[in-house]
Amino acid sequence: MNSQPEGGVEPQLRHYQDVVAQYEALDREIDALLMQYGGASENMPAWELARYRKLARQRDDLQNEMRALEQVLFDDAEFGAQE
Repeated sequence: MNSQPEGGVEPQLRHYQDVVAQYEALDREIDALLMQYGGASENMPAWELARYRKLARQRDDLQNEMRALEQVLFDDAEFGAQE
């Protein structure tokens, strides 16, 4: 039995694309913040370091969500190929 919800893979794929876009935006924001301090978080004042850590946690959460979605999407793609 396919684990795909009714409506097919398209809604999950759109959600995945949205999560990837959010991840990439956060990654650019983190890179810009790091570059303001010579590329090293050690050079940041405490308030910026707290912001950096918060952004990094958000990015990590998005990366975990991306991996989970990839697992679902790829498992479903493999299952569909076996039918």
